[in-house]
Amino acid sequence: MQDRLRASYRYCERIARSQARNFYYSFVALPPEQRAAMCAVYAFMRYSDDVSDEAAITDRFDAIQSWRAALDRALDGDYGDSLILPAFHDTVCRYRIPAQFFYELIEGTAMDLTHTRYETWDDLYLYCYRVASVVGFVCLHIWGFDAAEGKALRYAEACGIAFQLTNILRDIGEDYDRGRIYLPQEDMRRFCVSEADIGSRSLSKDFQALMRFEVERARSYYAEAKKLLPLLSKEAQPTFAIMYRIYRGILDAIERNNYDVFSRRARVSTWRKVRYVLEAWVRQHRSLELDKEKE
Repeated sequence: MQDRLRASYRYCERIARSQARNFYYSFVALPPEQRAAMCAVYAFMRYSDDVSDEAAITDRFDAIQSWRAALDRALDGDYGDSLILPAFHDTVCRYRIPAQFFYELIEGTAMDLTHTRYETWDDLYLYCYRVASVVGFVCLHIWGFDAAEGKALRYAEACGIAFQLTNILRDIGEDYDRGRIYLPQEDMRRFCVSEADIGSRSLSKDFQALMRFEVERARSYYAEAKKLLPLLSKEAQPTFAIMYRIYRGILDAIERNNYDVFSRRARVSTWRKVRYVLEAWVRQHRSLELDKEKE
């Protein structure tokens, strides 16, 4: 059994290393046990997303139902032939992560099968909450946090909204090609941007005004999310700081590219991600040294 568990953790780490292009840089700042746990939940979440997105899956509704049933069994210790679920369940038990978060995540990914448009910001908010904010709640349990007054959960929720809205703005063209438009329809009407405009990759003044509005909306959630940092355990603060800087950097790149999300992908360069890791490590090292001096 232990051999299977170790193999599962190794497999999840390979998934995170190869697919979590932005998140994995932040994982490396964690202690080994927490890093392994983050890889395990990432692998679960990655597969949950792939079930609703992967073109090779012919019947996605059945696939999602099967994955939800596999989650039920995994929480009872039955992993079938899955390479992900042993490490995932071990992580859930070790860090006492409420199972409801994972069911909400699956509900969120299932929305991609039933929703190709979102009428209002409140409608889109629910989607972002399910696929991203609950991820933040899971991270809090692995990282350790100050649970007093519920502030950490509130800020983690805002962080998920900020990150997911950044993803949506970055991927407008790719999502359109998949038949999806996540931008709220009410916002598109307000700024006189049609679906045809998005399909033609128009960088009109109206589209740029719409994007400016959505970027500012995302920034308001980043401002709330930033308040999470001091409520995290000291071991986790560098990880959150790296993650936050990378995603905010993507939003900055969208703005710097004059909202052209069609011809160039907004991203943070590898060398800059490495710099964020090193800077976070240095700050943590100095903080630990100061703590020792106070003892």
